Amino acid sequence: MLLRITFVAAVFSALLVGIAASQPIILKPQQVIDYKSVYGTVEARDVVPARARIGGTIVSLKVSEGDNVTTGQVLATIVDDKIDFQLRGLDAQLRALQSTYDNALAELKRSEELITRGATTIQRRDALQTQVDVAYNNISAARQSRKVLEQQRADGALVAPEAGRVVTVPLTKGAVVLPGETVATIGVGGYFLRLAIPERYRQTLRQGTTISIGTGRQTAQGTLVKIYPQIENGRVIADVTVPYLENELLKSRILVRIPIATRRVLVVPLKAVETRFGLDLVRVGDDQETARQRVVLLGQRRKIDGRDFVEILGGLDTGDKVLVP
Repeated sequence: MLLRITFVAAVFSALLVGIAASQPIILKPQQVIDYKSVYGTVEARDVVPARARIGGTIVSLKVSEGDNVTTGQVLATIVDDKIDFQLRGLDAQLRALQSTYDNALAELKRSEELITRGATTIQRRDALQTQVDVAYNNISAARQSRKVLEQQRADGALVAPEAGRVVTVPLTKGAVVLPGETVATIGVGGYFLRLAIPERYRQTLRQGTTISIGTGRQTAQGTLVKIYPQIENGRVIADVTVPYLENELLKSRILVRIPIATRRVLVVPLKAVETRFGLDLVRVGDDQETARQRVVLLGQRRKIDGRDFVEILGGLDTGDKVLVP
């Protein structure tokens, strides 16, 4: 049965009041949480590849790993020399087609004049009109082909698809790339921690659980937002959203404490325990005059509401009155 993973602050209120007043504390079983420490890996929420739209040679590379980029920022320039040759060939073809069109148009105008004088036929004029139309359409097709080549040349400017941080740049300046080849990968959408939790704790994992995170510079609280349905290498994969990860390096490992179970134990303030001759002693009684020292077996230390407590595994029972100096 999955235990509910929460601290009940009200259970400790009477205990803390007794400490402040230096009065005996009546021991009652308290619910505590057991944690499992694992390492999480900083990952980008999405990794978007910036792919080459044309084949060619990288003549300039303007970013490197770790750079922040904005949407549409030019990352690299790819040049295909064949495009320039094709453009010059189309320009020559356009000039030839333009000459053909001008000549056909002039012939058509002369035929119009000859028709008014009865020196030519309507069939001849229609044939010349067809030649003019064909020449005009050939020019339009060549112009559209030129626009295609111009767009291909413009596609040589590789731009960032989204704003984010450059994760990898596998190629260098001077490298030859093919269409669709990845020039850089960009991490976008923020960052999260990816956990690999042992399979035996899968029944205790619930989306929305609060997770304690140690980022190295500060301790933060994260939220378990996703649990993947497939177990990999005996571990459950889960994602945790955490603030303050923007400045962390991708793939860096951060210690995470996940709650795995709850149990009821007896706890006393740490300062109520006195160690003498290798024995841990606690004063039990109604007041200092009638109190007796009792040997106890200590367990795990815990911090509750900023105060230090310790579990009692043996030597005390529920209802005992513990004096706190």
